[in-house]
Amino acid sequence: MNSIRTISVYCASSDKINSIYFQAAKVLGEMLADRHIRVVNGAGSVGLMGALSDSVLVKGGYVIGVIPHFMVEQGWQHIGLSELIEVGSMHERKQKIADMSDATIALPGGCGTLEELLEIITWKQLGLYSHPVVILNINGYFDPLLEMFHKAEQGNFMNSYPTLFQVVCSPSEAMDYLFNISHFECAEECLDIERR
Repeated sequence: MNSIRTISVYCASSDKINSIYFQAAKVLGEMLADRHIRVVNGAGSVGLMGALSDSVLVKGGYVIGVIPHFMVEQGWQHIGLSELIEVGSMHERKQKIADMSDATIALPGGCGTLEELLEIITWKQLGLYSHPVVILNINGYFDPLLEMFHKAEQGNFMNSYPTLFQVVCSPSEAMDYLFNISHFECAEECLDIERR
């Protein structure tokens, strides 16, 4: 994991969510910038995506946005990114983001974020993505999804899911996991679902 230079971050584009999620996105962005880690995301200008990008940029970090042409035509792109890559479709967007990343972090989000997260976990299970996947479970947001994974594993619908991703509860834990793996200890509350 010491070779991580670019991290993809999936997160909400909604700006109507609780401030605790914005704070987490801001802190994560600052931490990534401090470590000189490039961020690649969906190039959105609002919600957690915009907040994350802004916090990286303010700290002098580098953000690459990947966005389909139709979204640019709607004016949804962040105009202040370090680099903007336009692609033809949502499928190309996800592939490009995955190809550019050395690790993936998922912050809370809606259907788009969940779809991206499930796809990258599926790719990892199939051996198509070999990098770390981190679920940043702010405020217990992902608890229902983790419970669903547990249920799927118990019913033999999927293999042991803890080998596919790591659950953390704060940006600092995400950094500890990705960059100090031998010293990583997840907070107790992150493990509750897995123990059920």
